[in-house]
This record gives sequence, C-alpha cells and structure tokens, in this order.
Amino acid sequence: MILAHLANFAHVPTSLGLFFQEAQVSFSVLGLWSNMGWLARCVVIILFIMSIWSLAVIIDRALYFSAARKQSREFAPKVAGALKDGRLDEAIKVADRSKKSHLAEVVTAGLQEFRSFGSGGSITEQQVESSKRALERSEAIVHAKLKRGLGGLATIGSTAPFIGLFGTVVGILNAFQQIATQKTSGIGAVAGGISEALVTTAMGLLVAIPAVMTFNYFTGKVEAFDVEMDNSSSELVDYFIKQSHR
Repeated sequence: MILAHLANFAHVPTSLGLFFQEAQVSFSVLGLWSNMGWLARCVVIILFIMSIWSLAVIIDRALYFSAARKQSREFAPKVAGALKDGRLDEAIKVADRSKKSHLAEVVTAGLQEFRSFGSGGSITEQQVESSKRALERSEAIVHAKLKRGLGGLATIGSTAPFIGLFGTVVGILNAFQQIATQKTSGIGAVAGGISEALVTTAMGLLVAIPAVMTFNYFTGKVEAFDVEMDNSSSELVDYFIKQSHR
C-alpha cells in the first residue's frame, strides 16, 4: 500500500512540469514586455518616467547640499574673523565668493542691508531692524531653494505604489479575461495577466521606496540647514546691536 502511494507521488514532478510548460511565458525583460497589454505598458512607462525624475532630483539635491555644506564650513570662520576686526566690506567679499553656501547667502543679505545705511554716524535701531528683516527674507528664499524638488520626490514616493497597484488590478483582470476566453483555468490562461500584475507591483515599489527614503533624508538636511541659518542670523543681529552700543 505504501509503495502504491509512493508511485502516485512519483508522477507529481512530471505533472507540475507539464503544468508550467503550458504557460510559455518568458521572464526576461523583453519577454515580460511583449506579454503585457497596452494599459500595463502605459503603467510601466509612467513608473519609468517617475523613476528618472526621482533619480534626477536625488542627484541634484545631493550635489547641492554637499556643496552648501562644504562652502559653509569654509565661509563661517572667515566671515567671523572679518566681522570681529570690523572689516564689513571684507566680510561681504568673503560671502560673495561662497555662491552655494546657504549661510553666505543669508549673511550677505543682512550685511548689505546694514551697509546700505552708510558707515558714517551712529548705528540706529532702524538700521538694525531693517537688517533683521533682510535676514528673514533671505532665510525664506534660501529655504525655498533648499526644498526645490522635494515636493515632487514626496509625490512620487506616495503615488508610485498606487500606480503599481493599478497595474496589478489590470493584470488580474486580464487573467480573468483569459480564463473566460479560453474556457480553462490552467496556468497558461492566467500567466500573462499574473506576470503583468507582479511586474507593475514590483516596479511601483522599486520607484517608491528610494523616493521616500531620500525625501526623509533630505528633509532632515533642510531642517538642519534652517537651524544653522537661524543661528547665523541671530548672531549677526547680536553683532549689529553690539556695534550700535559702542
């Protein structure tokens, strides 16, 4: 009796092999593409465009933040030394040379506004307040520059899984349509639709996960830069106030 059961199980691998051979679906990139319907292809194209856009934003922000960090580290001690010695024009020149530094852009705005009142005579409260407002305006502008592209990155990260899910639904519907058309429920009838569903789901996740991770990382960077700009602005206002009391 046991031998009879073993004999039955011996036919299982052969049956499974014949079962999967019915599918005749190639799992290469070209094979999967050729088995997709036009709607699934549209989904893949949209996700591909989103991935290129996401990659472009990631590279652009990474290079911009790296340059801002590097130039700000070089700028801070130089401008601090110039202001300590009372060399306002030299401080502005140092700031002008650091074009990509977020700190330099903010500090330059405050120094230029402060200098616009002229160097002669005593420093008035109006002069300090005007410089303070210039610093605040510059901070808002630089903050917008730092966040450029991050909104699109967040949109890609949040919508890519749903676009992939749409492709999944389309693939499942195609599988059921093939079952109804061929009057059979074998793997060959549903393989094309299932491959569409899996490919679009995987691609949606592949686009979304890096976008979400880098968005969170860059958002943290922007917050850190905001703190640095706030501190620099506050220190510069304190410097102006001390100069007014001399």
